Amino acid sequence: MKAPSARGPALLVAACTALVGCESGSSGDGSSAPRRSGTVPVVASTNVYGDIVRQIGDDRVEVVPIIDDPAQDPHSYEAGTQNQLALSRARVVVENGGGYDDFVGRMLRGTKNSSAEVVNAVRVSGKTPAAGQELNEHLWYDFPAMGKLADRIAGALAKAAPADASAFRRNAEEFQGKLTSLQAEEARIKADHGGAAVAVTEAVPLYLTEAGGLRNMTPADFAEAVEEGTEVSPGSLRETLDLLTGKRVRALVYNEQTAGPQTEKVKRAAEDNGIPVVAVTETLPPGKDYVGWMKANVDALRRALEK
Repeated sequence: MKAPSARGPALLVAACTALVGCESGSSGDGSSAPRRSGTVPVVASTNVYGDIVRQIGDDRVEVVPIIDDPAQDPHSYEAGTQNQLALSRARVVVENGGGYDDFVGRMLRGTKNSSAEVVNAVRVSGKTPAAGQELNEHLWYDFPAMGKLADRIAGALAKAAPADASAFRRNAEEFQGKLTSLQAEEARIKADHGGAAVAVTEAVPLYLTEAGGLRNMTPADFAEAVEEGTEVSPGSLRETLDLLTGKRVRALVYNEQTAGPQTEKVKRAAEDNGIPVVAVTETLPPGKDYVGWMKANVDALRRALEK
């Protein structure tokens, strides 16, 4: 997914900076609300990371996710002054990195909040792009990376609230145990369906499909064009459609949040040819926590391959 942009109305940096000392928090949508006394104020670039922080920090944190609408295309994200205000008072900031959410760093610098502990998921993961390739920045579909991130978040929260350090560590370990169960499900897919061919509309789910031992047959320029929001070439679209009309793949993994004419055409081709479509998103759906969401994705992929 192309990095969300920070275009939009000019941020009222001066006004927000003047409010750094206020005790405002968030109701989860970036709006101001009284912050509970003694909690650690945290800002996360998306509600995915916001939920992980909540699982580790429990009631000891007050989290503001910047992008938290499952209907929001991160490509068209527009920053608001409430986001800037939340960043101005954050003790911990969690971002993805890798070019995905550069707006966080820009906004944070504008607040002059140099004391916030910034946790960058890409740096924590240790992942680097292969030679001649770009890094797949959608790290929340990589469970080992999220396990490392949990450790780092627990450490950042402990620095902000030393008296609660042991609780943060226990919660991180519990979260990592749930990730281990998800990895076991991926291993089951690999054992049963390793080598099976799939298509994707873009790179979002590739950490998941790769962990399941699946082969991505999608032309690289098709996925890249969708990710960059540029026009898919006729030849690339035809090649992708041929995968489906020729029934050369077992499933199509489809990012619902960046649907467009080309990806809709690919989806219809899959449906018309009896190829299961596995819908994924980039942000947390309503009513789900991170683990429940990822379990649903893993289960949906497994069911598709069993058809």
